[in-house]
Amino acid sequence: MIELLRIGTRGSPLALAQARLVAEALRDAHGWGPERIEIVAMTTTGDVVTDRPLAEVGGKSLWTRELDRALVEGVTDISVHSMKDVETIRPAELRIAAMLPRADVRDRLVGGDSIETLAEGARVGTSSPRRAAQVLRRRPDLVIVPFRGNVQTRLRKLALGEADATLLAAAGLDRLDHPEIGTALDALLPAPAQGAVGVEILTANRRLRPLIEAIDDAETHLCVSAERRLLSGLGGSCRSPIAALARLEDGRIRLRAEILTVDGRDCQDLDTHVDAGDGDAPLILARELLRTASPALRALFAG
Repeated sequence: MIELLRIGTRGSPLALAQARLVAEALRDAHGWGPERIEIVAMTTTGDVVTDRPLAEVGGKSLWTRELDRALVEGVTDISVHSMKDVETIRPAELRIAAMLPRADVRDRLVGGDSIETLAEGARVGTSSPRRAAQVLRRRPDLVIVPFRGNVQTRLRKLALGEADATLLAAAGLDRLDHPEIGTALDALLPAPAQGAVGVEILTANRRLRPLIEAIDDAETHLCVSAERRLLSGLGGSCRSPIAALARLEDGRIRLRAEILTVDGRDCQDLDTHVDAGDGDAPLILARELLRTASPALRALFAG
């Protein structure tokens, strides 16, 4: 019996909200009382370094490094992650044992009703290469300004006039009880794994594994895994604009994806179906996406 389960999480309001969702799911699944779970909040390097793009200071590992260390050293029992912030290649001693049901995958535009109706030359605040490229593909006259920080920080920067508009994940806004903020953009493909929350454990912890797997949403896990396999096959860095979305349709996975140049002028996309659970198919599709891309676009994913 597990007397106390310690959940490792980043200390941002959104990360804490996601950790509470995991705690609630575990209590419901196992009939645990609140005294059986402790949330251990910690500051990651990504929370501290907010003045430079991720790719310049270590990539996605900035969000996971401290949580990984706490898990390996036994300070925590599980880690809760936003799956879009988790590197595609993880240490062998760690395992994503569960994902909660996926939330809204869309981005929301804050500061305008649509990308098309933004004023000419409007400043759009984002540090996401994917969002920047997608915006510029539709409106090359817009100006992208760097915008990092948690949801509250970015909303504050917007209110202070550092940009005219910004894009935020609908899932994050909903989890922070702000469904009224922003306009959902159906036309933009999201980042791979956007809207998904994952629970990671030590691979060797066989006693804990079935307890965590009890809260796994199989469809979310299947689709997000396909997106992450595609991402792995593309081999892009944090500077490479990549969008992907997998959905289960009639027992097969519909996988849509696009890769773009940083300025959005060049784009290669795909929209196809693969067999559910076929882990090789997304890798093959990634290679095909790169093979048919222009040399300039393919160069972003070289090496």
